[in-house]
Amino acid sequence: MNPPIHQARVRRSPLEGVHAEVLCSARSFGRHWHDSYGFGVMDAGGHRSASGRGPVEALPGHIVTSNPAEVHDGIPLASMARRWRMVHVSPGAMARLVDMDEREYTRPVFADAAVRQSIDRLFACWDDLDARTTPLEIGGFEEALTQACGLLAWRHSNRRCKVDAPAHLHRVRDCLLDQLDDPPPLGHLAQIAGLSRFQLVRQFTRWQGLPPFAWLQQQRLCAARQMVAAGTPLATAAAACGFADQSHLHRQFTRSFGCTPGQWQRAMASPLQ
Repeated sequence: MNPPIHQARVRRSPLEGVHAEVLCSARSFGRHWHDSYGFGVMDAGGHRSASGRGPVEALPGHIVTSNPAEVHDGIPLASMARRWRMVHVSPGAMARLVDMDEREYTRPVFADAAVRQSIDRLFACWDDLDARTTPLEIGGFEEALTQACGLLAWRHSNRRCKVDAPAHLHRVRDCLLDQLDDPPPLGHLAQIAGLSRFQLVRQFTRWQGLPPFAWLQQQRLCAARQMVAAGTPLATAAAACGFADQSHLHRQFTRSFGCTPGQWQRAMASPLQ
């Protein structure tokens, strides 16, 4: 049996903390998150997923969004390839563009012709960027990005509802972060929390959207992605972030982000395109 269709292109931008992904894929993606605001357009095919804001069914023309650290997955409708374009903006970059402090996108999928036009304009500006890009073209790109982000914030965001977890779950989270590459067993984490293993898994999942070790895996991936973008050799990044080897990082990275670590590194180091 042939593997499902999967093509991914990562596009860097002239602005720190901003990149785009253009994908055509029949793959399913497991539960994961991004450490950025994401928004884009479904161009062809269909996509179903679960998100922190409810079930998603995105069809051609729909706008799709995700909030930082929002757990979601992705399944193609009818097992057919779908094509979509996503823009990812880090919280720091978003703060420089529009006021999204303590705000989040309200719906994971919706139709909005004005927002789609603003995203199409942003990608058109992206297409005009290359290694010889002038300050005027960079200014036009930033203007288009600001307009798209601002329109989304104005029409489709509200104040984030804070979920305050009890202290024992914070202790577990801090323990995992302190031992990113060599976490303690579940029994030890349960002792820290003063819970049974089952209670810990259930409460942590309710808080973070993933059980403790799946959550830790996403933390490792985000840390590795930052190192890889900075030019760290893949094997070094894999070892530093607790992956068994470079192949292990490759599989987990692709499963969550759609592109390989090598693609991500090359895109972040390449001229604008």
